[in-house]
Amino acid sequence: MPTFTTWIARAAALVLAGLLLAGCGSKEPEQRAAFIQFLQTRVIDRPGVRVPQPTDEQKKPFGDYAQHYAVITDFNTAMNQAAQQLDGFISKGSLRSLSDVVARRDDLRGVREGVQQMRKALDENVAKADAARAQLQQPEDLKAVFDKAYDKTVTAPAAIFREVFPALDAVFDGAIRIGDYVEAHRSQIQISGSTFTVSDPKVLQELNGMLQALNSHAGAISTAQRRMRTTMTGS
Repeated sequence: MPTFTTWIARAAALVLAGLLLAGCGSKEPEQRAAFIQFLQTRVIDRPGVRVPQPTDEQKKPFGDYAQHYAVITDFNTAMNQAAQQLDGFISKGSLRSLSDVVARRDDLRGVREGVQQMRKALDENVAKADAARAQLQQPEDLKAVFDKAYDKTVTAPAAIFREVFPALDAVFDGAIRIGDYVEAHRSQIQISGSTFTVSDPKVLQELNGMLQALNSHAGAISTAQRRMRTTMTGS
């Protein structure tokens, strides 16, 4: 008659056999290898920020690791939408003359509010992506490659994107301040098309100081945009 220890031994053998069978039938190593190769060759090795959007059929070799890649693609989708918004804000906030600044103060206030909301959305999207990444269970070989892909497609672009916001705030704040100043000194400032004259030397000095500051901030936006393009294109 089998003893209790015999039953334990048999049960352990059955469990071990089950584990061995499960291990033999697992596709995880192949799926992991396919995902690592994809990240290395299609994302990391490519110049600039490249986030391919594979079809469901193309993602099949990745198995469950396709959900890991979704952390990157979801953030990238949000970034693309934000970039389009930013281009729209910069275009809408473009100023050609002093009269333009005065006439469009309300527009500028709306654009400034939109930029502030976009900054908040970016922070939320980064936090969401970071939290999702922290939950991923990855073997060390995959984690090393995934971390490189994540830094290239999420962390670095977000950091560059954030550099634009202070300059944008300064430009819109400065333009609104100039518009309010001109409105308050209508009797000393005469605007004709793209030119203006100022009858009071003190007002002229103050206005020129504000205009110079505005131009310097606009230059900072151009510099940040160039850095963003270099990061995204790799050239």
